[in-house]
Amino acid sequence: MTRKLSNAALNSLPEQVRIPAYDRAALSRGVVHVGLGNFHRAHQAVYLDRLFSTGEGHDWALVGASLRDNDKAIRSDLEAQDWLYTVLELVPDGLTARVCGSMIDYVQIAPDAMIKAMSDPAIRIVSLTITEGGYYVDAATGGFDTGHPDIRHDIDNPDAPRSVFGCIIAALRNRRDAGIAPFTVMSCDNLPENGHVAHNATVGLAHAQSSDIGTWIEQTVAFPNSMVDCITPATSQREIDLVSTRFGIEDARPVACEPFRQWVLEDRFSSGRPALEKVGVEFVQDVAPYELMKLRILNGGHAAIAYPAGLMDIRFVHDAMRNELVAGFLDKLEKTEIIPTVPEIPGVSRQDYYAMVVERFSNEAVGDTIPRLCLDGSNRQPKFVLPVVEARLAEGKSIDGLALESALWCRYCFGRSESGAEIPPNDPDWTRLQQHAGLAREDPLQWLEMRDIYGALADQETFRTAFAGALGSLWREGTAATLKAYITAQ
Repeated sequence: MTRKLSNAALNSLPEQVRIPAYDRAALSRGVVHVGLGNFHRAHQAVYLDRLFSTGEGHDWALVGASLRDNDKAIRSDLEAQDWLYTVLELVPDGLTARVCGSMIDYVQIAPDAMIKAMSDPAIRIVSLTITEGGYYVDAATGGFDTGHPDIRHDIDNPDAPRSVFGCIIAALRNRRDAGIAPFTVMSCDNLPENGHVAHNATVGLAHAQSSDIGTWIEQTVAFPNSMVDCITPATSQREIDLVSTRFGIEDARPVACEPFRQWVLEDRFSSGRPALEKVGVEFVQDVAPYELMKLRILNGGHAAIAYPAGLMDIRFVHDAMRNELVAGFLDKLEKTEIIPTVPEIPGVSRQDYYAMVVERFSNEAVGDTIPRLCLDGSNRQPKFVLPVVEARLAEGKSIDGLALESALWCRYCFGRSESGAEIPPNDPDWTRLQQHAGLAREDPLQWLEMRDIYGALADQETFRTAFAGALGSLWREGTAATLKAYITAQ
């Protein structure tokens, strides 16, 4: 027998299900979070749920917000469950379940509703998980893209914005005019220097609207950098059925994730913060070394296994780690080319961190998929892989494995695996990627002509030569033989 998830059902759930150890009716809003996807609900929301269960921080409850029509169904399902949902932690030897209760509202999906929620004096943090592509970064310059149609609209119509950053600025303007302290803008997206990127988007748009509001935001609003980590696969019917059959909960929006979580956060806030250090968040003065370690070793590692596995029709990440060629490629690439570019952090072992990454990738219970890791390469490669190439070249070191990783991405974007199976589109720029991958079959350097992705590397002779050789081998010899040749080369 299953029980539909709701406040009324909490005390009748099975004993093995952890439920909020606090009175949800006593919570009050403190954070507006934009982008209530699976990652946020498995990460930041769980940290707050843990904090509330200690008896502290009850004035920091979450209010959800979005501008995406696609999120209307999520909002409707969560509302029917009193904003509750189940978090499945996929440990290798079983499952654990907790009902997360840290969200108490989700405003209507419209700019006016978002602005009103952010203007509330009780809100002291606006946090974001809007994906890497949601920050209007100009691919050519790395700066804020003032030419984007959404941004052009918000420059001309500051009181009727379309973008999240237009809404943030409108709310900050309301607070300034009412004499209310500004909130902190806290990015929790997986991109380098996410606080700086959020700052550039907010301040860049604000100055384009008015130097007055732009200067005020620049002087008063904090944009802390953070490093976030928790592998969170997409929810499928499998997870919905697991929650129902194993724990007796009818939940339309469960989240599944690995048991590992990490959150390293700069201790810079405009109007206070919850005491998250009591539940495992690391507050530091400089996130950059932790961020670099994660982006290169973990995210770069994901890229390293994704494309060869995809070309060899391997669907699950744990199965890729069982393949000796994929695992061998990852191991050699990490140890000889990636890890040496990561600065030492006092008290942290890079080798131990890598060993933990391998363990996490190998966790069969997570059921993470290779297609998910292959998503959005045009945004991810310039953030997770190409900076490592640049760092190695700057030191005059070899980049053979990194060039092979880039060639594997190119070969994958051809759109056919080695068995001839079609690879579905998996990138916002898929049409262009596929066109260049087709041209590169005959002339490998055509791939590097996507200069908005490769920048100066497109003209770097060492990289050009290594890339062309790797891609040529993939087409002539195949993925397995090319991987083996790299692994065994001295």
